Amino acid sequence: MKALIVIDYTVDFVNGKLPCGEPAVKIEERIGQLIGQFVADGDWVAMAVDLHDEHDTLHPEHRLFPPHNIRGTDGRQLYGKVDSIYQANRDRIYWMDKTRYSAFCGTDLDLKLSEREVSEIHLCGVCTDICVLHTAVDAYNKGYRTTIHADAVASFNPAGHEWALGHFRNVLGFTVVGGGA
Repeated sequence: MKALIVIDYTVDFVNGKLPCGEPAVKIEERIGQLIGQFVADGDWVAMAVDLHDEHDTLHPEHRLFPPHNIRGTDGRQLYGKVDSIYQANRDRIYWMDKTRYSAFCGTDLDLKLSEREVSEIHLCGVCTDICVLHTAVDAYNKGYRTTIHADAVASFNPAGHEWALGHFRNVLGFTVVGGGA
């Protein structure tokens, strides 16, 4: 079995408190297509969604980034059509809160993948050079065969985005499909 992990495709990361902006808006349709394809094929889909508490000044990101994806705010809602697709398929898409860059860190993601005998994962979402990158490195270290959908990842840092795509392919040995590096 294979799995799709959609990373941090929320209002705050697309055009809210910590926006990737136009590059993130442009991947909305492709992320929706990927979710639809994986659900239709009976594969596993997870929404790995960043979660922060408003007054948590001890979190390592507190000094690095403005407050974003705060518990209970609209900014934490999935963006656009992706939210509609999720709402229509809630019984077949797993919602997973995460509090670190990697979707594996401090979550049950590895356990859920193992339970389903998933050996191949596909990654999409934002930010290519932060949360997608850290999730990819953990996937590499855990031995998952991984595909990055270059036409379904974005960042607010164009140079970091391109660097990460090259890193996925040239250092981690992942398959990168859909354009990009």
